[in-house]
Amino acid sequence: MLEGLSDRLRKVIKDVKGHGQLTEKNLDEALREVRLALLEADVSFKVVKSFIASIKEKALGKGVLLSVSPGQQFVKIVHDELTHVLGDTSADLNLKGKPAVIMMVGLQGSGKTTSTAKLARLLKGKGRNPYIVPADLARPAAVLQLQKLASDINVECFDVGTRTDVRDICKEALKLAKAKGYDTMLVDTAGRLSIDEALMGEIKDLKQILTPSEILLVADAMTGQDAVNTAEGFNDVMGLTGVILTKLDSDARGGAALSMRLATGQPVKFVGVSEKLDGLEVFHPDRMAGRILGMGDVATLVEKAQETIDEKKAEELERKIKKDTFTLEDFKDQLQQIKKMGSLDSILSMIPGFSSMKKTKNVEIDERNFVRVEAIINSMTMQERVTPKVLNAKRRVRIAKGSGTTVQDVNRLLKQYKQMRLMMKKFKKGGMKSVKQYLPS
Repeated sequence: MLEGLSDRLRKVIKDVKGHGQLTEKNLDEALREVRLALLEADVSFKVVKSFIASIKEKALGKGVLLSVSPGQQFVKIVHDELTHVLGDTSADLNLKGKPAVIMMVGLQGSGKTTSTAKLARLLKGKGRNPYIVPADLARPAAVLQLQKLASDINVECFDVGTRTDVRDICKEALKLAKAKGYDTMLVDTAGRLSIDEALMGEIKDLKQILTPSEILLVADAMTGQDAVNTAEGFNDVMGLTGVILTKLDSDARGGAALSMRLATGQPVKFVGVSEKLDGLEVFHPDRMAGRILGMGDVATLVEKAQETIDEKKAEELERKIKKDTFTLEDFKDQLQQIKKMGSLDSILSMIPGFSSMKKTKNVEIDERNFVRVEAIINSMTMQERVTPKVLNAKRRVRIAKGSGTTVQDVNRLLKQYKQMRLMMKKFKKGGMKSVKQYLPS
């Protein structure tokens, strides 16, 4: 996420920290690099100009020049300014009305239909009772796609039937939502390849019919300044209340994320971080600033863990560690819990310092290792999973063949399992102090 921009900014910060004092000369050099990094990331020139001016003004203040650690002060100023540009604080949805209507607008290919289902899933997880309405008749199979996604998340979707006018669809859906007691109605409107009068006329009519509490623009972060121009166009006509940025898990340069709030005057409320239906996150400007600067995002990591980790299984695991009865089956369960949190790379990127370590130490994250380990364990009998001591050479050959791996892969897994058991035993006896020897320095 925003990797190119992150790398450039971290390099600038490292250079600034190398100076004993923050002077106007070395500050100008640093800000020149920051300016280039932002412009290359496709950030709006207007945003860059304001951003650089604000940093320079604050960095040359008396408090910074007299500071013991000007480098750290510079990091704080850049972090604070990034947070400000991104929107200062996270913005909640306005869910007024019975039902509260959320209109999803955007161009074709931005991920609008998928984001509608993702948002419905997220709201359902927070105790809301959502209802999905397909109002995109322009794109072939858009209705079928939304119906399938709604079924996947177990949310009711309005049956369009033979209707051919989206205005009639929305009128009927709104009546039905009120009659059935749904508290939230998400409407997936039609997109176009570009903004045109027909599109704007249609969604303006729908706005009048639905009187939505939220009009969310779904914009593709990979399109950079084009996404910002689209946002301005929709905002001028519709009056947006917020933005959902999709494809931030790609190699997007990040300019759209940094420019969007200034362009529309409205906050980025959510970001799409994967293609999966659970891949929608609330946008936190301070956390995003931390990720961009390589400071990690422990708060989001903890939230993900709380959402995905089964408390009963966690308590059971704790008991097994205390009794020293941790098996290969338990090992597999833990891998599955981690996989639910997202890709391993995205999880580790939330740990402070990991991004820079990945670059300097050439750390490679291979998701296929998870698949390989699961395949090996699945090829074992239950007795072998619970009592790995019985795994002689003959059994290991059978397991390797059954899992499509090598005997070396099986041996490597068993060695990792033994090391984990040993670490758990040390932890049980002597606490954290006794396992320091096993932790990376």
